[in-house]
Amino acid sequence: MLSYQHIYHAGNLADVQKHALLAWTLRYLTQKDKPISYIETHSGRGLYALDAAEAVRTGEAAAGIARAQREGWFDPDHPMMQVLGAMQARYGTPAYPGSPLIAANLLREQDSLHLAELHPQEHAALATALSPYRAKVYRQDGFELAQSLLPPTPRRGMMLIDPSYEVKAEYDRLPGVIAKLHRKWNVGVIALWYPILTDARHKAMISSLKSAGYPKTICHEVTFAPAREGHRMVGSGMFILNAPFGIEDETRRLTEMFAQL
Repeated sequence: MLSYQHIYHAGNLADVQKHALLAWTLRYLTQKDKPISYIETHSGRGLYALDAAEAVRTGEAAAGIARAQREGWFDPDHPMMQVLGAMQARYGTPAYPGSPLIAANLLREQDSLHLAELHPQEHAALATALSPYRAKVYRQDGFELAQSLLPPTPRRGMMLIDPSYEVKAEYDRLPGVIAKLHRKWNVGVIALWYPILTDARHKAMISSLKSAGYPKTICHEVTFAPAREGHRMVGSGMFILNAPFGIEDETRRLTEMFAQL
């Protein structure tokens, strides 16, 4: 599980969907004056250079965020694009913020930010990228951290679960993990990202989550062509518990956008 490094896939079409929904949700949650907690179980390195050899080799960013910027898929005032613009202004055009930096830039002084990353090199890079922010960065299993923090203070907030799915058993494990997390934090927005592969191995997991009877759930999926010949990922999804009011407008817009690719 420690072999995965997101630099090969940063800024791809799956990231575009995931980060658009994350940014929209955080913008919604921070409209009220009340503070929130943000927890991320699999954070990665936080900041990516899309001109790195690994990113260039796969070409996924070129087909993802680079195309989205070039063709104007998002309005400039979309929170994801605002953070992207700020990070490119600070670090250069090839810079791409992962979900930890998106969260750090959208949260406020009164909010709490907890980020877990077990991979030693990724954790070190994450700590460096988040050093300008008021973030707590843990080299720890993300699910163990989440269990130890819940219910968090402040109690309002969001958790993003974005594992690597390198091991097929992850799909079988996640419904049980989410059930435990929801029992401890029944008011939290819990968002699970997952890949859609050619063998559709996600379907049993999503079926289990849908049948659990969680409140205010939304399941959003987009599909796209493989990044290269033989690549098995043909889409991505987000399953969200306690989905915020109005997020259907954002998911509908993303669905329409991806359908035109």
